[in-house]
Amino acid sequence: MKTLLICEYRQGKLLESTYELLAFAQRLNAESAMLLIGSEAAAPAFSGKVYFADAGQYGEYNPDAHKRLVLEAAQKENADYIVFLHSSYGWDLAPRVAAALKAAQVSEIVGMVDGRFEVPACNAKMRRLLKPKTAQAVLTIQAGAFNYQGEARGTPQLERLDLAVSAPRVEFLGYEEAEKKDVDLAKAEVIVSAGRGVGKQENVGIIAALAKVLGGELGATRPVVDAGWVEHTRQVGSSGQTVAPKLYVACGISGSIQHIAGMKKSDFIVAINKDKDAPIGEVADVLVVADVMQLVPALTTRLSK
Repeated sequence: MKTLLICEYRQGKLLESTYELLAFAQRLNAESAMLLIGSEAAAPAFSGKVYFADAGQYGEYNPDAHKRLVLEAAQKENADYIVFLHSSYGWDLAPRVAAALKAAQVSEIVGMVDGRFEVPACNAKMRRLLKPKTAQAVLTIQAGAFNYQGEARGTPQLERLDLAVSAPRVEFLGYEEAEKKDVDLAKAEVIVSAGRGVGKQENVGIIAALAKVLGGELGATRPVVDAGWVEHTRQVGSSGQTVAPKLYVACGISGSIQHIAGMKKSDFIVAINKDKDAPIGEVADVLVVADVMQLVPALTTRLSK
């Protein structure tokens, strides 16, 4: 089995999330080649073939040209799977490639079970297992779902792609700064987050009190925000803010892939959950198996003293 992994390159830099593609290929136990549309200086640390196209010639994003470059590399490599990150780049380009190949597309893969791809359903409250019916398939993987083991190293074998392309039909103007949030959780050294396990909106104040006594900020999961319990500016996760505080306290949070993607780089993670098998325990430095509504008030009182 062969995979072609599509690197992410933005504003002159290779994105670190690119190495999650290698982690996914490791799970598949597949041979891998990569495609970088960027600069030679940004080539990934990878002991394998990297098809290279100069972003100075083709642009950091040009849908028509990039699609042709992906198709050219996929043909040269005879790739079974063409794999993108589930990002704005992947959302836009993957369907174009799949349509051109008349291939199946599986989006937002978060895991693998018995050779099938696991994807979220029903607003990530459920999971489906899918297997493409076409011989070749286009895949996108959820950020944070696959962690590359060890330090990326190696010298890539660059093979330059040079295609004649017509004038782009889409003009790339640049990158727009995200709207400034009332609360910038990315700067917080301590974050205490509330999940559905807190039970009801009235209990969020108990979590906020712990955040205050620790000198930190209140965070929340997407279900808590969607329920209207906490404003969206405090949402942590792949669809909210990505944070890396010194201390992250997860209160009543089971640990969806999307939430973990937004907080897994925290220096120290404490999780409070009644379920000792909750997925959050896989990334937590300390897992406290307890009723969050009993433990947190007691902890806040003790710390206040």
